[in-house]
Amino acid sequence: MPPPTRPRKSPRLAKCTSSGKVWPDPPAWQVTISSLSNKKNQLRSTLRQLLRNGPLDSGPVCEAARCWLAARPALRTVALYAALADEVDLLPLMAWDPGRRWVFPRICGEDLVFHELRDVAGDLARGACGIREPSPTLPSVPIPAIDAFLCPGMAFDPNGGRLGRGLGYYDRALASARPDAVKVGICHPIQRVADTFREAHDVAMDVVIAG
Repeated sequence: MPPPTRPRKSPRLAKCTSSGKVWPDPPAWQVTISSLSNKKNQLRSTLRQLLRNGPLDSGPVCEAARCWLAARPALRTVALYAALADEVDLLPLMAWDPGRRWVFPRICGEDLVFHELRDVAGDLARGACGIREPSPTLPSVPIPAIDAFLCPGMAFDPNGGRLGRGLGYYDRALASARPDAVKVGICHPIQRVADTFREAHDVAMDVVIAG
């Protein structure tokens, strides 16, 4: 008869340096993920189910992002995104702060191209992967001209690690950003995890806003 296995202990997490709050212990479902090669995909799958079950409220996260931006008026050109159903909707930021230049990504082959957006209702249409994107006829903005990137993701960890959807669009775009451009992860509170299993090509966030 094999000896009984010892239960695993959930690791304690360091404090989040941006807010001073203790990052929550990982939930039990994350601790059970053990296969090295499948960690990211298992984490994505679990989070999709959790997000599908909801409820999700973008309001508190959007307000936190508004306050964060309001304290940084020097960030004039800011990259937003048109949210999918399980992402935080940040479109109200445009109405709250019309003085900034807001740019949105459009999928072009394997890359993201950013365009300045002025009219949310008229300038966004369904594009690749069913994602709402700006028209290619709108003014394009070079990635090095962008001061801050507000990035969605499937999960974020206390070290700034970001887990995307697995296609690498944001990692490739952020690799071309200016060194002083601020990379901001945006997520629902349930998407904060202990570890996103970051690899060399995964670009880390400078800040994570989760409400």
